[in-house]
Amino acid sequence: MSQTFSSADDFLRYLDDLNFFHMDLSLGRMTQVLRALHLERPPYPVIQVVGTNGKGSTATFLAALLQAHGLRTGLYTSPHFVSPAERIQIDGQWTNIDEWLEPAARALKICRDLTYFELLTVTAAAVFAKQKVDCAVLEAGLGARYDATTALACDCVVYAPIALDHTRILGPDLASIAREKAHAIRSAAPVISAPQFPQALHCLQERAAAYKAPFMLAKPCPEHARLGLRGSHQRINAGTALQAFRMLAPKLGLEPQEERIACGLASAFLPGRLQLVKASDTDRHRTCCLLDGAHNPHGMQSLVRALNSREVPMPRAVVYSCLSDKNWSTALGMLVESLPDIPFHIPQLPGERAEQPATIARRLEALGIARTMTHATLQDAFAALEQENAASATSSAAEHPVLVTGSLYLLAEFFALWPRCLHP
Repeated sequence: MSQTFSSADDFLRYLDDLNFFHMDLSLGRMTQVLRALHLERPPYPVIQVVGTNGKGSTATFLAALLQAHGLRTGLYTSPHFVSPAERIQIDGQWTNIDEWLEPAARALKICRDLTYFELLTVTAAAVFAKQKVDCAVLEAGLGARYDATTALACDCVVYAPIALDHTRILGPDLASIAREKAHAIRSAAPVISAPQFPQALHCLQERAAAYKAPFMLAKPCPEHARLGLRGSHQRINAGTALQAFRMLAPKLGLEPQEERIACGLASAFLPGRLQLVKASDTDRHRTCCLLDGAHNPHGMQSLVRALNSREVPMPRAVVYSCLSDKNWSTALGMLVESLPDIPFHIPQLPGERAEQPATIARRLEALGIARTMTHATLQDAFAALEQENAASATSSAAEHPVLVTGSLYLLAEFFALWPRCLHP
């Protein structure tokens, strides 16, 4: 019996039933479906972005550069915060889920066993083809060897920094993880990489040489360039995207123009990356926020660097929560070292993977944090912060935000409460 969808809500219910976290590491299903839909090599150039931290930012900068030069640009990213619609964008706008129903149904008619990420990847490729994009930037989900985006032919592979994460799936050390991600190099298509740890760099260069793929190491974006995303680490992501853009421009029939490059870099927007949110955007009179999805030591290093260098305002309180299967203890220690004397609020995240607030609180106490408060929900944490603000006659809430960090799933809870903050 073939699958059909009567509405966007019907399709979203089907996605929910698939189990977001289910993985089946192989490319056979993707290859079967893409071949049947004539999308194995899409009718537009494809740029795949791989890495650990900075994939989404690098993909966003690259899409913004292409768009600034007049190309109709598809962007596929993950995960989403509130709605899957965030994942499939054209020219910076979410696509309408109603447009997904027909291609998703066709894909499932060919193979009923597609996973959540596989189904959305096929759907994105089909929507981009139907909407006649000039090019598409696809962010890999996990690893690369068996990532659904690797089943599509690509014209360039771009690597954001590779670090330790998902060690239970990808391998216990950096070399193992880099080898998995190196499998995105599967043809002679050029490879652009951000600066990497030596072990990771060696794996990428070795794989590129085996396929005779040109390999270029990107440089950080110049200090004078204005970026739409905050933090010195974004200069690496922007520089990597810019190197990829300059390399691809002739193939795309473009002549890079400095004023359009400046516009693209400055207009890039991705929620939850050192994002400053005004109090008015959260309906909280005195609580402005700094949102950052740092969920592993490498990501936390970038956040701490931004705090220590005063690239962002120093927070007056932290709302922190995390997933139990991340290396959160090390990351939390890095944050505490940078912010030793401010209170921590720890809400409970939903889901089986969420770390218990009491466990995080014990770790904070061991790290010397005297003021830790646990909460049943994120909304309860913000209610407590509002009470603190009201009780403090010397509160400087306007100058010192509340830092919300530790997990993209914590940010998802935030954006569910205040979805307007998902937009520039």
